[in-house]
Amino acid sequence: MDTQALWLTLKLAVVTTFLLLCATVPLCHWLVFGKARWKSVIEAAASLPLLLPPTVLGFYLLVLLGPRTAPGRFLIHLIGHPIAFSFSGLVIGSMIYSLPFAVQPITSGFSGIAPEVLDAATLLGASRLRILIDLLLPLARRSIFTAAVLCFTHTIGEFGVVLMIGGDIPGATRTLSIAMYDQVQDFRYSEANRTAILLLIVSLLALILVYGRRKQLRRA
Repeated sequence: MDTQALWLTLKLAVVTTFLLLCATVPLCHWLVFGKARWKSVIEAAASLPLLLPPTVLGFYLLVLLGPRTAPGRFLIHLIGHPIAFSFSGLVIGSMIYSLPFAVQPITSGFSGIAPEVLDAATLLGASRLRILIDLLLPLARRSIFTAAVLCFTHTIGEFGVVLMIGGDIPGATRTLSIAMYDQVQDFRYSEANRTAILLLIVSLLALILVYGRRKQLRRA
């Protein structure tokens, strides 16, 4: 087992999940309760990674974050080094690739809240921020929990996007899925099998956690 790749993968999954939840909660609030007519365009863009091949997404991110584009040059000037082939690039790519797994559950959770509850809070003078923090987040906690588990697990198993934007740099961008690919390429099938079993167990435990939590909340 490549322990270096294991810890890097766990670090990537934790950072990606945290940043993604921070970004998607206000986004989902706007998608559900906003009045803009072009919300469907944003919803479609947020769901695009579900259909787009990971290598295509990784390629365009690699080009966009490179020194030949204005956003890439700005980020290089801001951070001091290129985003591509770095841990920061992995985080950006993972956030975009796992975006639907955060947006869809949280949007569903917000949409399932009765409008009467929100109207009552508004009539009592609660601000939008207070309604979000004190009302929407607690009521949608199951959806947020599901989004967190799905994003974490999905990030652990990523391959195409992280390979395109991060390459295969030991200790810097080599994740478990890339390590497993290297093991197969080197005919180290026993090591690849152990890595695959670990990824399988993590995915299975995540699904058990989601469905088990759902049953507990229903009983409560």
